Amino acid sequence: MATTIPHLTTTAAKLRSVLEALLQTPLPVRLRAWDGSTAGPAEAPVLVIRHRRALRRLMWQPNELGLARAYVAGEIDVEGDLYDALTRLAALIWRSPDIRDMPIRSVAGDLVRLGVLGTQPKPPPEEMVVTGTRHSKRRDRQAISHHYDVGNDFYRLVLGPSMVYSCAYWTSDSAGYGLADAQRDKLDLICRKLGLRPGQRLLDVGCGWGSLAIHAAREYGVQVVGITLSTEQAEYARKQVAEAGLTGQVEIRVEDYRDLEDGPYDAISSVGMAEHVGTSVYADYAAILYAQLKPGGRLLNHQISRLHLPPKQPHQQRSFIDAYVFPDGELAPIGTTVTILEQAGFEVRDVHALREHYGRTLRAWVANLEQSWPEAVRLTSPGRARVWRLYMAASALAFEQSRIGVNQVLAVKDHRDGASDMSPTRSDYAV
Repeated sequence: MATTIPHLTTTAAKLRSVLEALLQTPLPVRLRAWDGSTAGPAEAPVLVIRHRRALRRLMWQPNELGLARAYVAGEIDVEGDLYDALTRLAALIWRSPDIRDMPIRSVAGDLVRLGVLGTQPKPPPEEMVVTGTRHSKRRDRQAISHHYDVGNDFYRLVLGPSMVYSCAYWTSDSAGYGLADAQRDKLDLICRKLGLRPGQRLLDVGCGWGSLAIHAAREYGVQVVGITLSTEQAEYARKQVAEAGLTGQVEIRVEDYRDLEDGPYDAISSVGMAEHVGTSVYADYAAILYAQLKPGGRLLNHQISRLHLPPKQPHQQRSFIDAYVFPDGELAPIGTTVTILEQAGFEVRDVHALREHYGRTLRAWVANLEQSWPEAVRLTSPGRARVWRLYMAASALAFEQSRIGVNQVLAVKDHRDGASDMSPTRSDYAV
């Protein structure tokens, strides 16, 4: 028999009790309902539920995807510290039951009165569904376009003038040292690890907006080929190369790494690229990079890694990141990456963990976005801006809480006699 919740007069109080009954755990945040009523601990961040539709989404998807859909659609919001709210909600999201396991009958009457029951709402338009064979060239182009062809002006607003979309390398805590300085130091760190010298050829796989290619050409005198699948990135990078007077040194191509035919190169950089490749074809990726290198050539692979997995859910759902941010993106443990590189023929010489640096970088990007929120919405859409705010804030916490990591792996293609052309110490790439 359905039961009602007695002595709860406000919408927020009823709503809180219903959610706690369904999720089978106390809510760690304060609630504000669509009628302005509130319930929950006064000192906690406030989860604002603006529309009943948000509850309907959570009924159908009681996990991070349901919560994200409601947030992207503007049906819920957070007042107070977003990072605190996400930290409080993280454990709840991981342990949320499947709809088939929820005790809906016990609160059915209250669900009806709250207007929660109904058909599953359509996902917001920002949600991406890629088609075709996973990690085929066509599907990879779809996934890359979804994430990177958001608009160069939007990316510049978030990333700052450096236009570097990967973990910065923070070498100072001084007041005058900021994100642009840390990104410059990261680019230089990569070039030093690769041992770049004038006249060498560098292949930058997944070159983004050309920042590393330009830095390497200008500061180290190398010839650079940068490849990307994003037409907007390529257009921006070519313009930056021309403005820097480096057209004769830097070539930017819209090209799939599987189509490379003009090696060998003296060095290869792969920064934030391997996450898009996919674990099923990563061995092929490593083999292609190995084939494109000269003997004695170095590879710098900068890649996010999976650390501690959350508890496995009995009914696996699509994640927020896969649906809205990086379709088909995959994270592998650092041990898996090193093993595959070695199986391709590389000798791994150094692994440098940068996890704490990425949390700090992401917080800087979130601050940039929040400071220019009206402009971000104008350049994209309210939903897209909310996707980025949620994605970057949640990712910052994931790095800070050691749920994911990021590493620079330096590897070399040895000569047949075993010579590496590298110093036996770290003297030529000291960090």
